[in-house]
Amino acid sequence: MDKKTFMFSDRNLMLMIIPLFLEQFLVMLVGIADTLIVSYVGEFAVSGVSLVNQFNVVFIFLFTALASGGAVVISQYIGKKSYNSASEAASQLLLLSSIISVLISSLVLVGNEKILHLMFGKVESSVMEACITYLRISAYSYPMLAVYNAGAAVYRSLGKTGVTMYLSAVSNIINIIGNIIGVFVLHAGIAGVAYPSLVARTFSAVIITLLCFKTKNKVCYSKKQIFRWNNDLIKCILNIAVPNGLENGISQFVKIAVSSIVALFGTYQIAANGIAQSIWSMAALAGVAMGPIFITVIGQSMGNGDTEAADYYFKRLSKITLLISALWNILIFVLTPVVLKLYDLEQQTINLVIWLVLIHNIFNAVAFPFSGAFSNGLRAAGDVKFTMCVSVTSTVVIRLLLSYYFGIILNMGVIGISFAMVCDWIVRGVIFILRQKSGKWKAFQVI
Repeated sequence: MDKKTFMFSDRNLMLMIIPLFLEQFLVMLVGIADTLIVSYVGEFAVSGVSLVNQFNVVFIFLFTALASGGAVVISQYIGKKSYNSASEAASQLLLLSSIISVLISSLVLVGNEKILHLMFGKVESSVMEACITYLRISAYSYPMLAVYNAGAAVYRSLGKTGVTMYLSAVSNIINIIGNIIGVFVLHAGIAGVAYPSLVARTFSAVIITLLCFKTKNKVCYSKKQIFRWNNDLIKCILNIAVPNGLENGISQFVKIAVSSIVALFGTYQIAANGIAQSIWSMAALAGVAMGPIFITVIGQSMGNGDTEAADYYFKRLSKITLLISALWNILIFVLTPVVLKLYDLEQQTINLVIWLVLIHNIFNAVAFPFSGAFSNGLRAAGDVKFTMCVSVTSTVVIRLLLSYYFGIILNMGVIGISFAMVCDWIVRGVIFILRQKSGKWKAFQVI
């Protein structure tokens, strides 16, 4: 097949990639802004925020898994030119996301302190108090995150990534201004960075939902379809979302277990790990941003029944992801010492952060693109059970066990935790590449 007959030209891809990259860049600023500003409250506050964020990520990834399941179904219907079915799938995604997120938010609010004492009971009392405050406020924002992700999935499936980019820009402005006021003007401490995030997420959720009701889009929400349970479409979404959600949920619980190991290393190592993770998030955004692109492009190609195009885009998008990841990770590492000057930290904490970022960025550039974004292409084709089994097994066997071995047995601390993480990426990346080359993903049918 002539490359010109493919659904997405290089220009089309860039028009999706650039706004999504910028959007993810803005989203990552939330974590860095929170950690940076809260560092002026004290290292106990930094530790509290970083530990709770490890817990919050479990639910963030769950909502992302739901949205990804919906995006696969929506993208395949768009590729098939079945826009009414795509609209109904979008509406059902909003309904499902709302119900699940409200239930989770309620459970976390009820069991707030018990959950934290169970996971991080050995931390200092000041760190635990910070954790309790931050988690309570964060839980209120779970439904907002889920609703926003559902709406963003619709626009990304349509290839309109510029909309979510602009929303992220405004949301981050709200968050950062709120952080400054909350900490430096109101002297609200942990609450001063938690409430602005809640306000910003609420804003994003409301606006994206209103936009998704616009009937001028080929795919939009319908009031009738939102309040009518469609078993067939819900099943299609969950067939993708459940394995993906289980994969992400188990992976994140493993990371929480790893965080419990980190909590044994002392306040300065916990603080260094928390700040490094904020910088890691920024460094990883190239691979993270490319994930939805794989879903949209591979999903539409498979929905159109064009496995040859899907195979071409696997290779094309992989090359783009590697190039962007390499350049971006180098830039982030060069800027890390400059960024750390903004923090109010001890020199030993700063030195440790630099080492952690160096280890992360080297492997994030060459291994993470295949263990992360690339695997989304397999999911978009419907090959979700295989990716789930590989990811869960690798996370438990490689990351968790090696974290204990490197971190505690070899007494490497958080440095050992970082090495365990990159080993996990390498194993998964190699397996996913071999899976794509085998062509077995072409036999799956989502819709």
